[in-house]
Amino acid sequence: MNIAILSPIAWRTPPRMYGPWEQVTSNIAEGLIEKGIDVTLFATGDSITKGHLEYICNRPYAEDTNLDPKVWECMHISHIMEQANRFDLIHNNYDFLPLTYSRIITTPMVTTIHGFSSFKILPVYKKYNDSSFYVSISDSDRSHELDYMATVYNGINANEFTFNDNPEDYLLFFGRIHPEKGTAESIMIANKSGRKLIISGLIQDQDYFDRQVKPYLDNKKVVYVGNSGPQDRDRILGNAYALLHPVSFEEPFGLSVVEAMFCGTPVIAFNRGSMSELIREGKTGFIVNSIEEAAGAVNKIKSIERTWCRQWAESKFTLQKMVEGYLSVYKKILD
Repeated sequence: MNIAILSPIAWRTPPRMYGPWEQVTSNIAEGLIEKGIDVTLFATGDSITKGHLEYICNRPYAEDTNLDPKVWECMHISHIMEQANRFDLIHNNYDFLPLTYSRIITTPMVTTIHGFSSFKILPVYKKYNDSSFYVSISDSDRSHELDYMATVYNGINANEFTFNDNPEDYLLFFGRIHPEKGTAESIMIANKSGRKLIISGLIQDQDYFDRQVKPYLDNKKVVYVGNSGPQDRDRILGNAYALLHPVSFEEPFGLSVVEAMFCGTPVIAFNRGSMSELIREGKTGFIVNSIEEAAGAVNKIKSIERTWCRQWAESKFTLQKMVEGYLSVYKKILD
């Protein structure tokens, strides 16, 4: 089986720090390679893989302001499509744009829908529904207007996350700093529960950060530590008393939620999107509906055994389980 994996080029694959789609794409590619599959990764030129690397864009456009994202997106996608006949199958992790090539090539293409940035993009998915193959990353993130081959949960490399049964006392917000991710709500929850909050993540909305986050930073009770890379991520997730995930949108998956559980860290999340699929209520965390409920849940964290969190994550969200899911999809398509 000769598979081409198409990754985004906003960030390196795998990312140096932020880049969830690039991280999942890397996990898919490297997991398939471990299974002996011939994989060619189409990503940025500085990407890292044990397979074959194909690129036309040397650096991620999010790290180089001289690059026009639309120009390099077009170049990157056309680069794989012009070589489509080399492969048995193309696995698209680059949203809806590659679908517009799918009827021009003869190589089958499976698209992982990593969430809908807007329902305005649905017409593209609907147009190619009868000639493409779609995979969802959670049951909650499915559109009733589309057909799906399967749901395959994002898989985590468990070796990159260290189980910690002796955490510190702080709460953690870990993710992009944007209104829909709930950074300001996390500050409120921490204040109500009387605990320190550490904030780590990419500032995606500078105005939001300046107005609703920065005024509360005091380097004592509320601390911003920047955008953490893989080593810092493992330490900061593992040492947390609990992860706060008070999202205000229908979260398609939530990598940090699963990564925290691999470290043994329970999660308190608002009941949006996939949270009820990722969190085992009362066993690996609590799903709540308000800031007040979340603050109350902090007091119940002591009832959770951190070993449960790790065991749950290993039973559902490993890289190996994800790869097995995609291999099953590939075989159905190719048969």
